[in-house]
Amino acid sequence: MVEYDLRGKTELSISGILLQNADLVEIADTVAGVLGLDRNELLVTDVLGENLVLDILKRGLDANDIVGKEKELLDSVSALEGVEIRDDARVESRGLLSWVSVNPEFAKEALANSEKMAKELQERLAKTVVVFPTGTELANGQVKDTNSPAIHDKLTAAGYSVSLGPPLKDDEYHISANLRERAEEGFGLVVTTGGVGAEDKDRTIEAVLIVDPEAATPPIVKYELGVGRHVHKNSVRIAVGQLFDTLIVSLPGPTGEVLLGISALVEGLSGPALSNAELAEKIASVLRRKLHGKAQHS
Repeated sequence: MVEYDLRGKTELSISGILLQNADLVEIADTVAGVLGLDRNELLVTDVLGENLVLDILKRGLDANDIVGKEKELLDSVSALEGVEIRDDARVESRGLLSWVSVNPEFAKEALANSEKMAKELQERLAKTVVVFPTGTELANGQVKDTNSPAIHDKLTAAGYSVSLGPPLKDDEYHISANLRERAEEGFGLVVTTGGVGAEDKDRTIEAVLIVDPEAATPPIVKYELGVGRHVHKNSVRIAVGQLFDTLIVSLPGPTGEVLLGISALVEGLSGPALSNAELAEKIASVLRRKLHGKAQHS
């Protein structure tokens, strides 16, 4: 199933409809049934003369549920008590909803072609990546970014198209704004490095949780809270979250650990589908083995 965004064009009108003591709720129920909608996803908004206007309260629809449904819709509505449909009655709409009145045979072929194109586009977008290193020391040029080139080479070899973003300062709102912007641009994957530690200045996990409050953030190293520099947080974590169709993965800063995490990520994405929590745990388990014992020496 490919769901298409209505992009604000949600009105559907029936012209040439004569109502006499008709039940608008019953009409809405009938139209929703024909279009494969839940009843709470459709509302009658206006009756003006021989014109009935309905509004779809859903952002996206499966085009298969609506293409070529004009005759079925008109026949179903005309069978209701208090409703008469004129011979020249029509269902009118804009955007995707205009497919209701398209010739069914033509629509079937066109839809098959569009779904094939949409699937191919989704597959290509899933392989597009942007990489952000984080840290004020990187942003102001004090430290060289060795992570981004390493990730670029690793993911490119795995068949991904990789873009390198600028270093992001240690601020959760600044980081989250960049994550959202790239998700809105349609990138399939955003990878960040650094800023996942147990110090207060580390804000990447917090940024991911802003854009996805349900993101998986398993720990890879734990500390005793209040000891040494670990006053505010007791663990180093990674994050795997989702915004729109964009997967967001946040890894630690050291390049060796980054490459281990990227290898686990590629393996996780190339096998059977994993939930974000399962993918996060797969990456975290590899890093825990690498970092075992660090907590005792911190």
